[in-house]
Amino acid sequence: MDDSTEGELYDGVRSQFPLSFGKQSKSQTPLEAIHNATRRNISLSSINPTPPPPPPPESHDDAVMVGPPPPPPGSNVDDDDDGEMIGPPPPPPAANLTSDEEEDDDSDEDEVGKRFRIPITNEIVLKGHTKVVSALAVDHTGSRVLSGSYDYTVRMYDFQGMNSRLQSFRQLEPSEGHQVRHLSWSPSADRFLCVTGSAQAKIYDRDGLTLGEFMKGDMYIRDLKNTKGHITGLTCGEWHPKNKETILTSSEDGSLRIWDVNDFKSQKQVIKPKLARPGRVPVTTCAWDRDGKCIAGGIGDGSIQVWNIKPGWGSRPDVHIEKSHSDDITALKFSSDGRLLLSRSFDGSLKVWDLRKAKEALKVFEDLPNNYGQTNITFSPDEQLFLTGTSVERESSTGGLLCFFDRVNLELVSRVGISPSCSVVQCSWHPKLNQIFATVGDKSEGGTHVLYDPTLSERGALVCVARAPRKKSIDDFEAKPVIHNPHSLPLFRDQPSRKRQREKILKDPMKSHKPELPMTGPGFGGRVGTTQGSLLTQYLMKQGGMIKETWMEEDPREAILKYADVAAKEPKFIAPAYAETQPEPVFAKSDSEDEEK
Repeated sequence: MDDSTEGELYDGVRSQFPLSFGKQSKSQTPLEAIHNATRRNISLSSINPTPPPPPPPESHDDAVMVGPPPPPPGSNVDDDDDGEMIGPPPPPPAANLTSDEEEDDDSDEDEVGKRFRIPITNEIVLKGHTKVVSALAVDHTGSRVLSGSYDYTVRMYDFQGMNSRLQSFRQLEPSEGHQVRHLSWSPSADRFLCVTGSAQAKIYDRDGLTLGEFMKGDMYIRDLKNTKGHITGLTCGEWHPKNKETILTSSEDGSLRIWDVNDFKSQKQVIKPKLARPGRVPVTTCAWDRDGKCIAGGIGDGSIQVWNIKPGWGSRPDVHIEKSHSDDITALKFSSDGRLLLSRSFDGSLKVWDLRKAKEALKVFEDLPNNYGQTNITFSPDEQLFLTGTSVERESSTGGLLCFFDRVNLELVSRVGISPSCSVVQCSWHPKLNQIFATVGDKSEGGTHVLYDPTLSERGALVCVARAPRKKSIDDFEAKPVIHNPHSLPLFRDQPSRKRQREKILKDPMKSHKPELPMTGPGFGGRVGTTQGSLLTQYLMKQGGMIKETWMEEDPREAILKYADVAAKEPKFIAPAYAETQPEPVFAKSDSEDEEK
């Protein structure tokens, strides 16, 4: 046996044994490949709101080439004299003179991205809702995300226990038939507040179990201060930023209420906004400042009112901005220093207010379409930027955008495309994760987009994206054993099978209430209709003995008298009782006999 034959034999036998002992290490997908799969399309986002510059010249060897490669230098388009040119003419050779301008644009774009560190390179989507996601809350540690929708449900996501399938671990329906309008975590992140379209807010624990529901007020009491709760649907609600026992809610009944979470029977205080005319004007939104010392409310008449919480304070506002917006206000947001107040409205604008001189807005940003009453505003972690979402309009082709504004210069910095067909409603920039959350949706779908950058962000989406779903094992398929216990109590006894009984009932035409089949043809099977070609009335009269063939020729007197002997021998009915006392009947003779004589 030569060496080659021995080598083949050895390799064949060796392949049947493992290469090493112990648990085999699984092949893992590198993180770079995972993040490449979640990388956003460059065409969807632009750091600079101006149109993107043309691609850099060929001299940039380090730049990443996008699109098809340029033609080789030796090729000349003008060589094809016979071919007809289609489309616009090529740019003149002097276009290389603008390379300095292009470099300036690229440097400005990179400078803006590095300066504000906006994490928008990668994206994942938390799906599950069937309508627009109108509420969003991320706890302070960044491990759990709550999303509420117009489909009446709240979904809970846990980054630590979630794999790359991005499925929620719990689904709630706080109030049947009512949209979820706001969600808010407590300062300790052990409970959260759920505000729906009903008049009663609910408190849940961290795992989604109901802890309590606030009381509903008496709708027949005119003065709202005398009711124990809201009487119509809620519009907004927020947990106190410092005190974990206090929450704030606003309602369509025209009041704001401060509650103690340990007492669900009645509120601590009722705030009635100042109105030009007496009546009930809805409060569309509310907000705490960073320290919980100020309350802001957006009123349905377009005004913004701010109350400072101090000893002996009441419903009279400390700051009253009349006609701040021409339509309902959807969100208010304080800056951390309490000087600036941002407002968002249905009129398609975002306004920046200085509370020290609030007669006029510092800046007004227009052309920000808003079709949802929960569209909010939020600050970046360092508060250099503030951002808001836009809604999709019928005529526009831009889709739902996330707009970033510079707080210092009060100018638009960036527009990031989130969804081409769905509106952006809620947004949040988490300080610990450095990830941006944006909720989108329309009438048929909804989701939460999480934007992140692997080089800037921490935990959160990075944890669950890198965790592959567990493969199903044969141990996962477990057949449930069937336990027969005929002597158990009737409460715990299995219901006997009644399949045979049902089949027997179906065969019985009386018990199954089976209708008679319709007649087809002249008659069949002895049923009514077998008249042998005669009419139905004639058939019935023949069967009843009412029709005889000789009835036209027979004498009616003789037809009656032929039953006389039977009546005398076997009398029926009343005749036997009077048989002894009745005279003997005498019948008249026939007239025909008298005529013959």
